Amino acid sequence: MTVTEQDIQADYKNRINRVFEFIDVNLESDLSLNTVSEIAFFSPFHFHRVFKFITGETLNEYVTRRRIEKSALDLLHKNVKTTEIAHKYGFSDNSSFSRAFKKYYAISPTEFRKQNPNRHSKISQLQSKNGQDYPDYDKYICIIDNLKNWIKMNAKIEVKEMPKMDLAYVSSIGPHNLENSYGTLMQWATPKGLMNDQTKMITVYHDSFKVTEANNVRMSASVLLDKPVETEGEIGLTTIKAGKCIVGSFEIGLNEFEKSWTGLFVWMNENGYKKADREPFEIYHNNYNEHPERKAIVDFCIPIE
Repeated sequence: MTVTEQDIQADYKNRINRVFEFIDVNLESDLSLNTVSEIAFFSPFHFHRVFKFITGETLNEYVTRRRIEKSALDLLHKNVKTTEIAHKYGFSDNSSFSRAFKKYYAISPTEFRKQNPNRHSKISQLQSKNGQDYPDYDKYICIIDNLKNWIKMNAKIEVKEMPKMDLAYVSSIGPHNLENSYGTLMQWATPKGLMNDQTKMITVYHDSFKVTEANNVRMSASVLLDKPVETEGEIGLTTIKAGKCIVGSFEIGLNEFEKSWTGLFVWMNENGYKKADREPFEIYHNNYNEHPERKAIVDFCIPIE
């Protein structure tokens, strides 16, 4: 059997998926080139080139960004000291964390926390990323009230225990690649008899648009499995653990996804829930192309403590 260029690329992506997973759970540990290249079964030299080609970043750039962005989310969602956050994400002390954070967001962690009183939504765009000022208080309250009303009209919200879900997935970096990732996934899943009217497609978000530039947001285009399967190429297997979630059920246009997520986070905060250290995800219940108004019937799920 001849190995094609496509096979090699798929194998490389699969190995890099393992690296993404390893980094996600070891952000406080040693993530040097030598350590991480072993996870991918590449020489450090070869790994460096492959990783940069697939992600557009060097390993060091990627790891630093993940640490800073995860710490920014903790500053938004958790009432913990910055020293604790610094330690959690592998910074030697508070001042090295502060320096790295400031380099990235142009303000210190303490300032970042102060300037985001809402602690939950995409509304407070980060100045250093988008060159926009933070909204003034009255405008902010008005936006929040509008969102709360919109959510009340358009969502059915429940807090419920979600079951463990086994998924097959293809990684996508940036929303512009998500459709292609789903295409690859369906091409693999269809001949295996995994696609039918009951099949649920799920997008898992490993980054948040609140703190990560859209082009760098990593997502998993996934299909829910009801039986064990063998995967090949760039198809990976993963599990969403069972746990409590806020589930917002929507029937919305594609341009209303961001508003829905933001509104759901507002609802979470208003009702005193805290986001857990697990990834939010979307479960799709229809093909929006087949809907008379091209609307998606979708559940948005925020894991909570």
